[in-house]
Amino acid sequence: MTARGRTPDARRPTIGQAQRLVDAWIRERGGYWSDLSQYVRLVEEVGELGRELNHRLGDKPRQEKDRPGSVTDELGDVFFIVLLLANSLGIDLDRALRSTLKKYEGRA
Repeated sequence: MTARGRTPDARRPTIGQAQRLVDAWIRERGGYWSDLSQYVRLVEEVGELGRELNHRLGDKPRQEKDRPGSVTDELGDVFFIVLLLANSLGIDLDRALRSTLKKYEGRA
């Protein structure tokens, strides 16, 4: 059962499977960007997510020139770049997440 009371879907990829999927996808399309370029892309995507959240939940009204965005799309973009950056740096995100959860459990 997940935090929101849902049963995990066995058809959804694990984080490790997602890393392998993205690795295959990016290699078919010319390969990875430099680590610094990937980091800059991550910052850009997090900014776009923040902007969309601010339009929806914050005090910044959407202007006519601002096209409606999607929080789902922006989170997907952030996740994609995180997967790319982790792959490029040789980081196993399954292991990293377990380590982070253990760290937070120790703080509770």
